[in-house]
Amino acid sequence: MLEEFGAPLVIDELDLADPRPGEVLVRVIACGVCHTDMYTASGVDPSGYAPTVLGHEGAGVVERVGEDVRTLAPGDHVVTLFSPQCRECVHCLSPRTNLCLAIREQQNRGYLPDGTTRLSRAGAPIRHFMGTSTFAEHTVMPEIALAKVTPEAPFESACLFACGLSTGLGAAMYTAAVEPGTTCVVFGAGMVGLGAVAGCRLQGAERIICVEPSEQRRELARGQGATECWSAGEETVARVLEATGGFGADYTFEATGSVAVMREAVEAARMGWGVCTVAGVAGRGETLDIVPRLLITGRRVRGTSFGGVKGRDQVPGLVERYLGGEIDADAFISHRMPLSEVNRAFELMEAQDGIRSVLTLET
Repeated sequence: MLEEFGAPLVIDELDLADPRPGEVLVRVIACGVCHTDMYTASGVDPSGYAPTVLGHEGAGVVERVGEDVRTLAPGDHVVTLFSPQCRECVHCLSPRTNLCLAIREQQNRGYLPDGTTRLSRAGAPIRHFMGTSTFAEHTVMPEIALAKVTPEAPFESACLFACGLSTGLGAAMYTAAVEPGTTCVVFGAGMVGLGAVAGCRLQGAERIICVEPSEQRRELARGQGATECWSAGEETVARVLEATGGFGADYTFEATGSVAVMREAVEAARMGWGVCTVAGVAGRGETLDIVPRLLITGRRVRGTSFGGVKGRDQVPGLVERYLGGEIDADAFISHRMPLSEVNRAFELMEAQDGIRSVLTLET
């Protein structure tokens, strides 16, 4: 758990209360270690809080359900959702967004929907993280924040669909809705960028250019469907324009978190109808500077959270496409380690060693 910002996480025994109405007890089997976890642990996140149990990219098995839980039962395999789906609020009923409103306020404060926690230590409440807290052997979560998936899917791969992989896939498939035969440029080949490359391929894009400084990651992008891989440089925008007859790409995706790269992604989008989708998370206080004429001449800029994926409805289908061989999720797993080595996973991430470390919690 995160005791204090900027300090290593600690392994500790906490009390976990039984699930209340609408809640579910999940035994966590595997959990990816995401940049968002490290971002919060560093203390840079202005909305962060401590102490808390981090982790949000989890997969596991339902062990117990509270009253009024109708869609899940003990034994079900689930993927955790930091972006829930109640299927009832105005946002869930709209095809235009995946940002459920049902529990957003309490979740952002570190509480479950009733404004309390199930985690405690010596009687003192410990707040939940992103409504999930999956750096733990067990967690209690709202029913609406769990996607039931096929038991055929390995937990270590299924957990990736809880955040990074679905974010990238969804950015291309749902937020931008890439059309067949088009040209796409993806800036960044981390988990989200590689997912966007795969999403563009699944949508039938004819040309997929991945811009990434790491040669190793460029090779991974080729494996996900990139038709061209370029090393990042100052002339990237000019190179995109030259490669597209001076117009720019039909779709561009930013997956680095750098506002400078975000601007490049906007500038590289096609005049007339180009769509730039921003998936990266910028630093606190940073702003994106866009020349208005780029927008006047037809370009559009879109943001995306969790790739626009409606988790309970669409994550199970993405997992099925993985099992069918359309999505190579296994290629993203760089390291496997027990929960006790979570700080090593942070170190590997900071060193950009691999794409994703997965914690295995089953003993």
